[in-house]
Amino acid sequence: MSDASGRARRAVSLLVKLSVSVGLLVLLFRQTDVGAVTGRLRQIDPRWVAVALLAQALLLVVSGWRWRRLLSTQNVHASTLQLTLSCLVANFFNNFLPSNIGGDVMRIADTAPLTGSRTVATAVVLLDRMLGLIALFAVAATGSLLLRHALPGTGYLWVLLVFGAVSATIVVSQPALVPRLLRPLTRVREDWVTERLSRLEDMLARVSGRRAVMVQAFAGALVVQLLGVAFYLCVAYGLHIELPVRDALVIVPVSLVIQLAPVSINGFGVREAVFSYLFARLGHAVDAGLALSIGGAALLILASLPGGLVFLTRRSLMMTPAPSDTP
Repeated sequence: MSDASGRARRAVSLLVKLSVSVGLLVLLFRQTDVGAVTGRLRQIDPRWVAVALLAQALLLVVSGWRWRRLLSTQNVHASTLQLTLSCLVANFFNNFLPSNIGGDVMRIADTAPLTGSRTVATAVVLLDRMLGLIALFAVAATGSLLLRHALPGTGYLWVLLVFGAVSATIVVSQPALVPRLLRPLTRVREDWVTERLSRLEDMLARVSGRRAVMVQAFAGALVVQLLGVAFYLCVAYGLHIELPVRDALVIVPVSLVIQLAPVSINGFGVREAVFSYLFARLGHAVDAGLALSIGGAALLILASLPGGLVFLTRRSLMMTPAPSDTP
C-alpha cells in the first residue's frame, strides 16, 4: 500500500510540475510576439553556436577538474577525463529525466567504487554542489552591482551568498557538527545510520585538513559559473541580441537560482519566464529574452546528447568493484 501511495505521490508531483511548465510557456507565448521569437531562432549564426558549445565543453572539463580536487581530499585519484565524462553523462540524465538529481546519482555511482563508500561519494558530490551554489550566488550578487537599472530583490542575493559562505565555512571547519545534527536519524536504523555518520565525519575531517584544495575547488566553481554566462552570451550574439555582459551576469545566475525550486520539469517554463521578466526590467525586448532562453536550452540539450552515447557504450568509468556500503 505504501508503494502504491508513493507512486501516486510521484505521479501527482510530476503532473503538477508538467502543468506549471506548460502553463507558463503557454502564457508567455500568448503575451509575446511568437513570430519575432521564431524569426530570431531561424537566423541564429552557426559560428556563435560553435563557440557556445565550446564554452559548454570547457565548463564540463573545469567541472571534472573541480570534482577531482574534492576527491583528492579523500585520497581518491581519478583522471579529469574520467570525471568530465561522468559529468557529461550526468548532464544527459539531468536533461532527460524530470528532475536534476538523476545526474548526481550517476556521479555517485561512478565514484563510489573509488571512494570505497557510497556515503563518501555522496558527500563529495553534495559538497561540490554546495560550492557551485555559493559561486552562483557570488556571480549574481556581483553582477547586480554593475547594473544600470536597479532590480528589486537583488539584495537577497547577498543574503544568500553570506548565508551559503558561512554555512560552508562552518561545515568544513567543524567536521563533527553535521553528523551530530543528523544523530536523531539513528532512531530509524541505529547501526546503519551510525556507521554512515562516522564515515561522513571522517570525510569532512579530511576536507577540513585540505583547505587549500577547497579554495581551488571554489575557484573552479566560479570559473564554471562564468563559463555558463559566457555560453548564454554566445547564444545571444548568435541570435543577434545585444546583451551587455553586466546584464548577463545577473540574468543567467538568477534564472539558475530560481530554477532550483522543484516546481517545474527541469526548469522549463520557469527559465523562460525569468528570462522574459529580467529582459523587460533591464530594457530589452521580451521576445529576445524568450528566444535566448529557448535557444540556450535547446543547445544545452544538444550538448548533453553525447552523454547518452557515453553511457551506452562505456563498460564503466571506474573498473573497481563497488564496495559493500549499500543500504
